[in-house]
Amino acid sequence: MYARRTRRDTRGEAVEPDLDREARERAARRDEAVRAAVEQGLLGPDAAVAGLLDVTGIRASAAALRAAFDAVVPPGTPVLHAFAVKATPLVPVLRLLSEAGIGAEVASPGELALARAAGVPTARTVLDSPAKTPAELREALTLGIAVNADNPQELHRLDALVRSAPTRSPLGLRVNPQIGGGSIGATSTATETSKFGVALRDEGAREWVVRAYLDRPWLTRLHAHTGSQGIPPALLARGVAETYALAQEINERAGRRQIDTLDIGGGLPVNFAAEATAPSYAQYARLLAERVPGLFDGRYGLVTEFGRSLLAKHGTVVARVEYAKSAGGRRIAVTHAGVQVATRTVYAPGAWPLRIAAYDAKGRPKPGPEVVQDVAGPACFSGDLLAEGRALPLLEQGDYAAALDTGAYCFAHHYAYNSLVRPGIYGFAPDGSGGVAFAAVREPQTVAEVVAESGGAHADALTTLWAPGSR
Repeated sequence: MYARRTRRDTRGEAVEPDLDREARERAARRDEAVRAAVEQGLLGPDAAVAGLLDVTGIRASAAALRAAFDAVVPPGTPVLHAFAVKATPLVPVLRLLSEAGIGAEVASPGELALARAAGVPTARTVLDSPAKTPAELREALTLGIAVNADNPQELHRLDALVRSAPTRSPLGLRVNPQIGGGSIGATSTATETSKFGVALRDEGAREWVVRAYLDRPWLTRLHAHTGSQGIPPALLARGVAETYALAQEINERAGRRQIDTLDIGGGLPVNFAAEATAPSYAQYARLLAERVPGLFDGRYGLVTEFGRSLLAKHGTVVARVEYAKSAGGRRIAVTHAGVQVATRTVYAPGAWPLRIAAYDAKGRPKPGPEVVQDVAGPACFSGDLLAEGRALPLLEQGDYAAALDTGAYCFAHHYAYNSLVRPGIYGFAPDGSGGVAFAAVREPQTVAEVVAESGGAHADALTTLWAPGSR
């Protein structure tokens, strides 16, 4: 179940030796954590599913991101790495990342509240959203949070707010370079008809953007984000190049360095097919330096908004096999992890496949010959499958199936199908004496809490309503 020592990833591209070692060490930490979670009762008959977060791995990812860009920017260049909170909206995760020097990119009042609860400084927070209300904009400008306006109507709202009260918020505009999509349409944000930003190739749009900056000296940032999973790094780099060229054009027309910061988004894809982290932040930073050298000559500060690539590899959903059966000659392991914790995988398995690891009832990696089998979730519809026709050591009743690379967009994004409870989430790290220590990140939801969230306190609300004329 460990990654094989190889110099090439699943696409045939060279893998850096350190990444090879990193993958093996991450797999070893995960195996120890699953075993310890069973031993310590975080997993078992009465705790059938849990999310595990590798604190060591998260810290390493944050350090790798910072080091990658430090290696290509001149000393003293302002660089803000703002974690895309939507990827893993958990306050303890945001606090951990903040202490590692990572800020927050938020896209709703809820995400902003999470970042503030985690203690992320407002000066290291960026607000992006295609549907900001006047109240949200006013709050951001009062707090000094950076804002990227999405469209002309939003920019007009900012005009009024800036006139009414001074603000220390850095303000910018999001543009869509319209350079095309990747292999997953839903995560491609630079297509011809994307809902995000000002579409630069539409008639008159580029000139409108330039004029918007010339008319507003307080617009000092430019933002573009090409997409996330399914977008190859070369396309991401092309999006950055288009943004850089536009900034150069605006500054030349203005006759000064009006745009001083480029927000290049995030979107580095995750290798869900193998243990290795590929591409790495170092590889992407070097690609940007090659394709957009002016980006790193000290003229511009930088903002990045990585999410999935920081957290995905460091999370694991572990679920107990409640029953093992067969149908039509196919073995089926029925577990407690499915659509409620891996929604995208269940509804679009071709775009979001997950690796599955097999563990025995004591949480140890399960040996034995591989058998083609389905790994099913608990929801009451036939498509609730974590994996279909997957070759694994035979999963039996009481064993555990682990969905790997689920630290982003999975167990923190509960989908309440069948009123299934949210699983507990636990961070883990070495305990200093050869074992594993756990800390609760989010407590398991109780059935009573499900009832409360479903209107339990208002059970008579509808029966006490009277239709007009019924009395």
